[in-house]
Amino acid sequence: MNSNGLIALLMTGTNVKTNNIQSMIRLLIPLCAVLLALAIGAVMLLSLGANPVSGYATMFGAAFGSLEGFSETTIKSIPLLLVGVGICIAFRANVINIGGEGQMVIGALLSTTVALAFPDIPSLMLIPMVLLAGAMGGAAWGAIAGALKAWFNVSEILSTIMLNIVAVQFMNFLLRGPMMDPAEVARGTGIPQTMRLSPNADLPILIEGMRMHLGVVIALLVAIGAYFLLWRTSMGFRLRAVGYNPDASRYAGISVPKNVTAALAFSGAMAGIAGAILVFGSESHRMVTDGSSTGFTGSAGFNGIVVALLAGLHPLWSIPSALLFGGMLVGANALQRSAQVPSALIIALNGLIVVFVVSSEYFRQRMQPTIRVDLEEKTAEETGGQNG
Repeated sequence: MNSNGLIALLMTGTNVKTNNIQSMIRLLIPLCAVLLALAIGAVMLLSLGANPVSGYATMFGAAFGSLEGFSETTIKSIPLLLVGVGICIAFRANVINIGGEGQMVIGALLSTTVALAFPDIPSLMLIPMVLLAGAMGGAAWGAIAGALKAWFNVSEILSTIMLNIVAVQFMNFLLRGPMMDPAEVARGTGIPQTMRLSPNADLPILIEGMRMHLGVVIALLVAIGAYFLLWRTSMGFRLRAVGYNPDASRYAGISVPKNVTAALAFSGAMAGIAGAILVFGSESHRMVTDGSSTGFTGSAGFNGIVVALLAGLHPLWSIPSALLFGGMLVGANALQRSAQVPSALIIALNGLIVVFVVSSEYFRQRMQPTIRVDLEEKTAEETGGQNG
C-alpha cells in the first residue's frame, strides 16, 4: 500500500473514531448535567432537613418501582416524547421550535372538532381520523412559522412564541363559546370544556386496571418513524443538509425555504399528535382548560425541548429521555409527601435540570472540535511515523 492509501485509511479510521466519540459526548454531557442538577437538589433537601438518598429513592421508586407507577410514568412521557421528537427534526434543519404549546393546542382543537362532527364512526376509523387531524393542525401551525422564517426571514423563535399566545386565545374563545359543553351553558357554570367526546374515539387501554393506553405505542412508532425519516430517506437527508450548510445545499439544488418550512411542519405535526392524545387518552375524554396553555399541555411543549437536548437531538434516544422526565414528574409528588418538603422545591429541582441540560449544549459544542483536532493530530503523527 502506498503512502496516500495509508493516509486515506488512517483518516477514515479517524473520522469513525471521531464520530463515535462525539456521539458518546452528545449523550454523556447532558446526563452529567442532570446528575449535577440532582446533586444540587440533594443539597437543597439537606438544607430542609430531609434525607436526599431516601428522598430520591422514593421519587424514582414511585415512578419505576411498580407496574402502576411505570404506567403513570409512560402517560406523562407521551407528550414529552412526541414534542421532543418534533424538536429533534426541527433542530436538525437548524431551526428552533418554541411553539410546541400552541401546536399541541391547535392539534387538540382540530382533532376534537373531528370527533364532535363524526361521533358515530367506528373506532377503527375515528381514532386514526382524530390523530391525523391532530397532526394536520400542529403541522399547519408550525408551517406558518416556517414560512415566515423561510421567505421573510422572521425569527422562528419569536414567531413560534407569539403563535403560542394566538393558539391559547383561540382555544379560550372556542371552549368558552362554540365548543363549550351545552350542559355547562344550561347550568350557567361556564367551565371551559367540551362535552364528553364520542367513546369511539377513546384510546384503548393496554393493561387492564392501568391508565396506560394506545398513545404509548403511537408515540414509540412516531419516534422510530422520525429516525427513519431523518437518516433513511432523501427528505431527511435534505433537511439535515440544510441544517448543516444552507449555502452549500442551495448550491446543490436543494430548496432551503421549502425544507425549513417542512422541518417546522413535521415538528408541529408531532406536537399536534401529542395534543390529540392528551384529549382522547384522558380520563375525562373531553378537551378542558383553565385558560392557559399549561392548563391543557402541562408545559410539555417547553419540557419537550429539554427532552430533545438530553437525547442529543436523536429521536430514538428521546425515548429514555422522555421516560426519565416523565418519571420525575410522577415521582415528584411522592418525594414531596415522603420528605415533607414544599412544592416549590420540586419546581426548583425541575428548573435546575432544565437550566443545566440547556447549558450543557454550550460545553458539548465546545468540546467536539477539540476532540476532532486532537484525533487528527494523532493520526498525522502516526502517518509521519509510518512514512519514516
